[in-house]
Amino acid sequence: MAEPFWHNLVPDGYYRSIYDIDLDALRERGVSGLIIDLDNTVAAWGVGRPEPRLAEWIREVRDKGLEPYILSNDLGPRVDLFTRYLGIEGTARAGKPRRRAFRKAVEALGLRPDQVAVIGDQVFTDIVGAKRLGCHTILVVPVSRRE
Repeated sequence: MAEPFWHNLVPDGYYRSIYDIDLDALRERGVSGLIIDLDNTVAAWGVGRPEPRLAEWIREVRDKGLEPYILSNDLGPRVDLFTRYLGIEGTARAGKPRRRAFRKAVEALGLRPDQVAVIGDQVFTDIVGAKRLGCHTILVVPVSRRE
């Protein structure tokens, strides 16, 4: 029997920020990749470059055996700046919440949806599409009130 639609609105985890996420618990659940939203998840909207703390967190993510990937509806130049600085792959103008956007990111990681956790600050943009594909989902409090 199919899950009711409201099931897609409820994230699997909820944290104040990316820095509070229990990475070890994700590994124990079989997660090997993280698809991470950019705007208001890892940086305030419009901020031009990543903070050093974010680069440290990305190193910790990799040290735990997780592969990070940025998936953003933002324009290319900002996403490119973040991915280059962090040394990770990513996609701009992704078209979230469409399943296709998440599927392409999962494929880029070389994983199955159940091996990936999607981290974002918006239920309808980040959580719904990821849940519909079968990914684990984590909702974080937005970094900023500005969208």
